[in-house]
This record gives sequence, C-alpha cells and structure tokens, in this order.
Amino acid sequence: MSFSIRPYRRFPVFCPVTYHAGLHEGQGTIWNVSLNGWRLSGNLPMRSGETVSLTVKIQNEQRIAALKRSCGSREGEEFAVENVMIEPHTHARLLHYVERLVQEPTEVNP
Repeated sequence: MSFSIRPYRRFPVFCPVTYHAGLHEGQGTIWNVSLNGWRLSGNLPMRSGETVSLTVKIQNEQRIAALKRSCGSREGEEFAVENVMIEPHTHARLLHYVERLVQEPTEVNP
C-alpha cells in the first residue's frame, strides 16, 4: 500500500445523495467532501473505476450534480469517488460550499 498526501482537506458532512451507475439508481449519504472527491454509502454497489453521476442535496435545498469515478469500495456499501468532470458553475457552487465549511466548525450528527 502506498502513502499519498491528499491535495485537499476533507470535511465531515451528512448530505443525501442520489447516484446513477449505468441504468441503475442508488440512494445514500455523503459522509465527507473535498474539492476533488467524496465519501458516500448507498444501496447500489459500485465497482472500482466505474463512472457514476451524483446529485447531492446540500444546505438550503441546493443541489450539486457532477460526474465521478468510483475509486473503490470499503465494507461493501461505502465508496470513495473522485471528480472527473464538473461544470464550471457546479464547481463554483462546490467551492463556495467548501469555503463555508472551512469557516464553520462542523459536527456531524446523523
């Protein structure tokens, strides 16, 4: 196992997510977020390297949608995904959300 330093800080969150892998739809929860990736759990298993699209509901009912690539699974229903393609306006919304997380101490209580 190689060691690598993550390029972006991760923040704990608790956000509902809908994700699509091929023709299948899954529901789950986002557990942490960074500018380049997410950790989620859900009811639709994903394979490492599979491309998925996510729609995440963040504060104030705003939604962030992006195309991701699964980086693998842990414990069956938990996944790490990285941003592959994200529209500029969606990236700006994600950046704004992460900047708010930086300023606010966060406790996650599911």
